[in-house]
Amino acid sequence: MFRAALTVASLLSLANVARAATPPESPSIVRVGAGGFPISGIVVVKTPGGMDVAYASGATAPSAPGSPVTGDTKAQTVATLTRLSDALKSQGFGLGDIVMMRVFLVGTPETSGKMDFAGMMAGYTQFFATADQPNKPARTTVQVVGLAAPGALVEIEAQVAKPHS
Repeated sequence: MFRAALTVASLLSLANVARAATPPESPSIVRVGAGGFPISGIVVVKTPGGMDVAYASGATAPSAPGSPVTGDTKAQTVATLTRLSDALKSQGFGLGDIVMMRVFLVGTPETSGKMDFAGMMAGYTQFFATADQPNKPARTTVQVVGLAAPGALVEIEAQVAKPHS
């Protein structure tokens, strides 16, 4: 009988240790659709640690349905960052909350098939490291062979973080 009571006490003690190791709450995840496409445009994770973290899928400059994206690299960068800014605002974030950004550029005939980094930077610097928005995200810029949207020269994805509001 003593041995059975000791075993039960040990099991209850282990259960309490396991329960204490489990986080008191799990993060809340909000998925914001991308129209009828089978991905989320933005996924927001509200962490127990007090941060809202968002993952924005790659965005390109908008175009009319069935039409290719138009404009040079600078114009597409401005249009893409404007689109990204609007999507982030809809979830309570701003461009200043971006902590990591990935920029994918397609080579252009004007640059002998190389990415137009100068054109991208001419658009990018209208949004980052300005008097109105001084924050600068970490960023990677790479050249790719092509993008899913016909005519797209620029695609940008971002990770965003800020304290719960």
